[in-house]
Amino acid sequence: MDNEQSEGAGRGNEAPEPVWRYAMARRAYLAIDAAEYFGIIREAMEMAQQRIFLIGWDFDSRILLPYGRRWWQRGRKRRFPARLGSYILWLVKRNRALEVLLLKWNFAMVKYLFRGTMLFDLVRWAVRRQIDFKFDSAHPVGCSHHQKIVVIDDVFAACGGIDMTSERWDTPEHRPHDPRRRRPTGGLYGPWHDVTMVMDGDVAIALGQLGRDRWRIAGGRRVQPCAPQDTSPWPEDLRPEFENVEIGIARTSAKYAGTPQICEIERLFIEQIRRARCFAYIETQYFASRAIAEAICERLLEADPPEFLVVTPLTAHGWLEQVAMDTAREELLETLRHADHAGRFRIYHPVATDGTPIYVHAKLMIIDDEILRVGSANMNNRSMGLDSECDVFIDTARPANGHAGAAITRLRLRLLAEHCGAGTETVRSRIERHGSMAAMIDSLAGSGKHLAPLPLKHLSEAERALGLSGLLDPERPGEMFEPIERRGLFRRKGQLMRMRLMERLRRRRRG
Repeated sequence: MDNEQSEGAGRGNEAPEPVWRYAMARRAYLAIDAAEYFGIIREAMEMAQQRIFLIGWDFDSRILLPYGRRWWQRGRKRRFPARLGSYILWLVKRNRALEVLLLKWNFAMVKYLFRGTMLFDLVRWAVRRQIDFKFDSAHPVGCSHHQKIVVIDDVFAACGGIDMTSERWDTPEHRPHDPRRRRPTGGLYGPWHDVTMVMDGDVAIALGQLGRDRWRIAGGRRVQPCAPQDTSPWPEDLRPEFENVEIGIARTSAKYAGTPQICEIERLFIEQIRRARCFAYIETQYFASRAIAEAICERLLEADPPEFLVVTPLTAHGWLEQVAMDTAREELLETLRHADHAGRFRIYHPVATDGTPIYVHAKLMIIDDEILRVGSANMNNRSMGLDSECDVFIDTARPANGHAGAAITRLRLRLLAEHCGAGTETVRSRIERHGSMAAMIDSLAGSGKHLAPLPLKHLSEAERALGLSGLLDPERPGEMFEPIERRGLFRRKGQLMRMRLMERLRRRRRG
């Protein structure tokens, strides 16, 4: 099925399902934090036979790759270049049949001028016919290529939030001032939390096609699928959390040069939020999507709403992100809290043992331990219709996935335990005792590693106006050139606007 068919395939007058396709995974595993993920990918790349395809928002050849997932515990030594750029050269020299494709957003090309040895690596790669590097500029002005995908031999694949770049590596302990958490230039960076799903089986064929389609749209040569092979580069000691499950794939892509507008991710978020009966556990770098906040607001206004628990960073990285995302987040949260009559919406930020905020870059959602969703899409407007995104999910309602619920539960407890600085059994027992995830978190509150309630900050009139306008975080490419009154966080229809108007009326009565 090609992109146009999959996007428009409906049943009569019904809207098409917001999923590009489903494909089986023989094995799947959620890599939590980049120390583990980088080790998995390094091992898988070493076993590649035909092709390594790296797709990302950013890519830095200067990062160091460990040996395996537990390289600091195993005591085994292997001879290979530690730097990613040199490691890729080493791989193609060892295997003359191996092809390496690298695709990344073109905006970050400017960064390479200041990355020293990165330019040297690009020159060394350019003289190797086996290596092809391309900057992706095939999108409207203001959009970005944001997918984070790895496909090896069309047999093994990864999809999630972790780029193969600097300032991503960290362990689940998120130790303050960890000397291993070092930039290529030498300085230390703060604790960083992220997740990515690794899979093998037919799902890798599907993600390989997605990557090849994007490569061609970005101006690359036509790339053929890999030949079928019996072996998989799945690391031998990586125990899967899921076996024989069906993976759903959803995308976002802006309309551009004959390619259609694709908003599967936005529609899937709304459907899955509406499906929640008991809870939604969410990790997201940004919380600024009007459509998602609208869906949550509708649920909170119900007589007995599900619990919504969001883990997000204290503040966005960089001035522009803070202005665009943090201001919109404040406006949405203020409105959602007025809708939350049952006290079922809570938002937290993780804190290290010394009080340092842990940055959350993950994009993950778990619904009722029945849906596990991981990808590149944040809960902001850009990810709903502007940037190129890819999410994968496991849904136990699918016939092949009825056995997956227990593993999803274990992952949710493991993530909560990581953030709370507690054991998974402690987290499980306290949820059972107190009746909700939020009550469990509050019962563990104190010193040390923990989840702290996200404080609402005061916005100036200028910040409030910018956040409400959606100027820096539009939902669709055309909105960047529309009058402000026709777009923004609060539209004329929907519960968000009604709640906002009701709150304004209450303020006037009190005043």
